Amino acid sequence: MKRINLTHVLCCLIIFFSSCKKEWFDAKPNKSIVVPKTVEDYQAILDNNTTTSLFNYNQPGLCEVSSGDYYLSFANWQGLNLAQDRNSYIWASDIYQGETNGYDWNSAYNVILNTNVVLEGIENVSKTANNEQTWNNVKGSALFYRSYMFYSLAQEFCKPFIQTTATTDLGILLRTTSDINVKVGRSNVQQTYDQIINDLMSAKNFLPKTATFPSRPSKNAVWAMLARVYLSMENYDKALLYADSCLQSSNVLLDFNALNLMALTPLTRFNSEVIFYQLLQNYNSFNCIIPRLIVDSTLYKSYDPNDLRKNIYFTTISNLTTYKGYFNNDVALFSGLATDEIYLIRAECYARKGNTTAALNDLNNLLQTRFKAGTFVPLTAVGADEALTKILIERRKELVYRGLRWSDLRRLNRDPRFAITLTRVLNGQAYTLMPNDPKYIFPIPNIEITLNGIEQNIR
Repeated sequence: MKRINLTHVLCCLIIFFSSCKKEWFDAKPNKSIVVPKTVEDYQAILDNNTTTSLFNYNQPGLCEVSSGDYYLSFANWQGLNLAQDRNSYIWASDIYQGETNGYDWNSAYNVILNTNVVLEGIENVSKTANNEQTWNNVKGSALFYRSYMFYSLAQEFCKPFIQTTATTDLGILLRTTSDINVKVGRSNVQQTYDQIINDLMSAKNFLPKTATFPSRPSKNAVWAMLARVYLSMENYDKALLYADSCLQSSNVLLDFNALNLMALTPLTRFNSEVIFYQLLQNYNSFNCIIPRLIVDSTLYKSYDPNDLRKNIYFTTISNLTTYKGYFNNDVALFSGLATDEIYLIRAECYARKGNTTAALNDLNNLLQTRFKAGTFVPLTAVGADEALTKILIERRKELVYRGLRWSDLRRLNRDPRFAITLTRVLNGQAYTLMPNDPKYIFPIPNIEITLNGIEQNIR
């Protein structure tokens, strides 16, 4: 990928972190700043992850801290360096405890600010026959990244989408301008999801079917993301439509029999299942090297002895079961889009529509690639409800530590059949999170409330 030194260009955007500090406005311009003028310059901003860790990095991750699929020892919990990491783990009312940098909130809005800069800047560059493909890719990518972060923020900082209350429930701040002086109030949940979907629908008109690199968005990534979004909205007809569109285009599944079970990270970065590459914010409680992260024992025992995921995803260090199934061949949690997730979305939607045969076909097509060769017995079900239950069990097992469990809990808790209470114990004290608890919505950083006068979430 072509890269130019745009660190100084981007540094001015970091002001969003500090909500327009005066000293930034007083700073003298740096003569070395490279002002983007060409399509290639704007593409380089989107690709410049090696120096800024901006796009494809730092997706809001406190949802994974809170999701209940891992545990920490009391000593490791006490040793976490961020209050928001410690407090999200126990679903505390005040997760920040004076910390002014809400990492999930700030990182996501920093990406959004940069996408707005790109979207505004690219309109000032003439589209020609020579640059049309790159011009389109820049605009489509910026729209996709903005939508992706709006959606990620919505999973943490506003209520789940409920059709009957979406127009009155508080949404997120929909910042669609790079002007940091423009104050934006909270939207409602309906407006939030409308913006997410509108950005994606616009993006698909500009993006290629497949991307040059998995770190770049594509039309396939749009289909996959629309399937994820509509699933969280419980709009299973549209989730099915877009999951099917994605799989019609890209349906490759890895055969786990071909992987090295003994490798430190058996799944390689940009493997053939990856549709779009994205990583979660890397909180210290995710550490699997020390290890801190201890896999939920009930979850671990739910894997069949012949299920290769048990060795691909997990390992034992110092007599503790921890995670190693990174989709990026590195110790950061993958949260992007991959075909296994889309198979599970389509399977769930088929089951909810009563198509048991199609639902089980998708589920079994996935699972046969995950079991030791010659040992997999296809799952059966007496009716669509039983198929749905089995699909949801496998969804949790397949997509573990991918930043998806929290969104699943938020929607599935509304169905008494699937509602669960989360419990964690530290130093003899139990902490619980009941289904549909207000603590399924994270508090907005207090500095944002103070400076912009927006309404805080009830916690």
